[in-house]
Amino acid sequence: MIKILFVCLGNICRSPMAEAIFNGLIQKYGLAGFIESDSAGTSDYHIGEPPDSRTLGVVHKYQLKLDHQGRQFTTGDFNKFNYIIAMDESNLSNIQRQLPKSADYKKILLMREFDEQADSQSVPDPYWSSEDGFEEVYQILHRSCQNFINYLKKNHPELAQ
Repeated sequence: MIKILFVCLGNICRSPMAEAIFNGLIQKYGLAGFIESDSAGTSDYHIGEPPDSRTLGVVHKYQLKLDHQGRQFTTGDFNKFNYIIAMDESNLSNIQRQLPKSADYKKILLMREFDEQADSQSVPDPYWSSEDGFEEVYQILHRSCQNFINYLKKNHPELAQ
């Protein structure tokens, strides 16, 4: 089982949306028995809270499922997950600060590394924006998740069907 963790700051906007999109895509491609995902935040702002209502609105608009409560990234996550996907450089740094220097940092990636239309390294945080900002983030994450699945298929022959 390949385990993926999506990480943003508060775990109520970007990372749970990425989790929902990714899970929808792995269902669509028949990969649910091979890949699973979760999400977390680098801060403790929203532990135990549901995703932002605007995140849920976009997720439901695209008929995706999301059953998640905010949680904080821990050093144990590094050992539990094969890939840790940060939404921006700030969260990437927060993750790296928690890990021992001997850790394999190659498993930590930026989400927009998989976005061929990226104009920056960061998935913008829509928390302070309108619903339009959440829609923009959905489009970025959908492209990125699709390309990340292609990356996984290329690098994990057992996924090629």
